[in-house]
Amino acid sequence: MSSTAALILTCKAAVAWEAGKPLIIQDVEVAPPQAMEVRIKIKYTSLCRTDLYFWESKGQTPLFPRIFGHEAAGVVESLGEGVSDLEVGDHVLPVFTGECGDCRHCRSDVSNMCDLLRINPVRGVMLADGQSRFSINGEPVNHFLGTSTFSEYTVVHSGCVAKINPLAPLDKVCILSCGVSTGLGATLNVAKPERGSSVAVFGLGAVGLAAAEGARIAGASRIIGVDRSSKRFEEAKKFGVTDFVNTSEHDKPIQEVIAEMTNGGVDRSVECTGNIDNMISAFECVHDGWGVAVLVGVPSKDAVFMTKPINVLNERTLKGTFFGNYKPRTDLPSVVNMYMNKQLELEKFITHRIPFSEINKAFEYMVKGEGLRCIISMED
Repeated sequence: MSSTAALILTCKAAVAWEAGKPLIIQDVEVAPPQAMEVRIKIKYTSLCRTDLYFWESKGQTPLFPRIFGHEAAGVVESLGEGVSDLEVGDHVLPVFTGECGDCRHCRSDVSNMCDLLRINPVRGVMLADGQSRFSINGEPVNHFLGTSTFSEYTVVHSGCVAKINPLAPLDKVCILSCGVSTGLGATLNVAKPERGSSVAVFGLGAVGLAAAEGARIAGASRIIGVDRSSKRFEEAKKFGVTDFVNTSEHDKPIQEVIAEMTNGGVDRSVECTGNIDNMISAFECVHDGWGVAVLVGVPSKDAVFMTKPINVLNERTLKGTFFGNYKPRTDLPSVVNMYMNKQLELEKFITHRIPFSEINKAFEYMVKGEGLRCIISMED
């Protein structure tokens, strides 16, 4: 047992007090973990677009003050009652979704959408008692996605903690706890392209490039990147992208452009933007008879997907995916080992590194569309 296990810890956290305003680094108190919870010392964290979306508070009810962050890696500091599969000192990835191990989804071989620990962006408290583990001068501070990794210490449900290879560099594998795994798994676990096949990827941000990386690993011979910014193509080549289609440079539907390029359509497509027109194009650009399209991007709640029934009857398949169909505790350790075995290349996703004291720079980079992932060192 850790010597600090039952103590309230005071540490630095980057607290968001208002929508769209710079985070303030200040002292917060972090309570001990309760039943089935884990307190983690965060070593490295990263900014994901989901953090940005809820920080801007566009389209949802604001919940402040709040500690954001959900892509991270750290070390177990203490354990709550009932946690038996982790030990103090374990290297872990906290994850925004979980795996209770008992519900129908967790017992299923094909689903990762845990009933108990499924993502909930509007909850700002812990499941055990409906209370926050963070406070400032006795006043609670809201959690985010059950992870809140923009803090030197955080408390997470044990079902949302993946134990990983202790030799894995935490400053690199931290990006596997959200975006990269989402795109990678969408290709490898859901689209499942065969060696020598063709794959179209819509959206060449971090998630889309991770989907392209999955196609590269699978041995796809042609990977078509689809984006509205031509400047992204050069970088996309590092991830195996062989062709580029700029959606803003064509008058005809993009699915027709891709069909002409590929003699009838690609074998697989992965849509990573959430734009409804791109979703329809991604489905209609796959080849009849065997084509599979996978939707990853999250559309607006009022968006409606429309296509002619004949596109389905002609044996095209449409699938959706959540977190790349990875079960966090069961599957993420193997994804980390893919990196350790040099199958998966993570370094090319990391475009910036900053100390925790400069965390607001990460938001500036993302707002400006600069780079892919910015690693934030909690100890610098």
